[in-house]
Amino acid sequence: MRIEEFKEIVYREEDNGIVTVTLNIPKRKNAISPYTLYELFWAVDAMEKDEAARVMILTGAKDPDNDDPAKEAFCSGGYFNPNAMAGVSDEIKADIDMTDIAQARLTLKMWQCDKPIIAAVNGLFIGGGFTMCLAGCDLIYCSEHAWAQLPFVGLGIIPELASSYLLPRLIGFQRAKEIMFFGDRIPAKKLFEMGIVNKVLPHDQLMAHAREMALRLIPPKAAGYAVRTAKRTLHQPLFDAIATALNLENKGLNDCFKTADFMEALMARAEKRPPAFQGK
Repeated sequence: MRIEEFKEIVYREEDNGIVTVTLNIPKRKNAISPYTLYELFWAVDAMEKDEAARVMILTGAKDPDNDDPAKEAFCSGGYFNPNAMAGVSDEIKADIDMTDIAQARLTLKMWQCDKPIIAAVNGLFIGGGFTMCLAGCDLIYCSEHAWAQLPFVGLGIIPELASSYLLPRLIGFQRAKEIMFFGDRIPAKKLFEMGIVNKVLPHDQLMAHAREMALRLIPPKAAGYAVRTAKRTLHQPLFDAIATALNLENKGLNDCFKTADFMEALMARAEKRPPAFQGK
């Protein structure tokens, strides 16, 4: 897929080697469909193959009808609308594995990419928006208004994008279980205190800081080959464990989608009421 064909993300490359990828569906709070994730895979692929591209900044588009920075969204998670794939060509549909709910293809692509990827989280990042940053981004910088949430268990399913492996190793098993089991909202400041994000910034300084740090990772300010070699050295020993976690997540998700609890969660959301789970 060529970057000129992207519809739900914007890929912009500068002469200095910075690539900015923007989730560009602000009317749904940049929620990601299987097609969005497909485009992200090819965005990473394009950067990998482009010798002039040195570092990626991943961010979310601002809603042009919203002037309140406290209501911005980096990514509100998965977009489960039945019309999400409307207009997508049969060729692309055939290339999207709808059973890969954990997004093993994208996660492993980002994990193996040795060029740095920086998340500039401009607002809420929920579900897959959060786990994508954990799995795919080397540095995570947040707006002061950002907050995260893993609502999966409350929807009758489990987290994905290898978060079942990565999150406990970032913050410990007990805290990871609490975040996953209860799905409470976590403000940016607490994410920083837990060691999940690198820095929390005033909203209007976020992108400038992300760009500053990107420039510090590429020549002439950084030894680019050493940066890429360091990332490969850190990531490669964990590859098999990440792949195993993704396989287990895919099995668990596909099993959960068949449960009465998942159907109850969908009905409760549609009817705007608390779900009444049966544990089956």
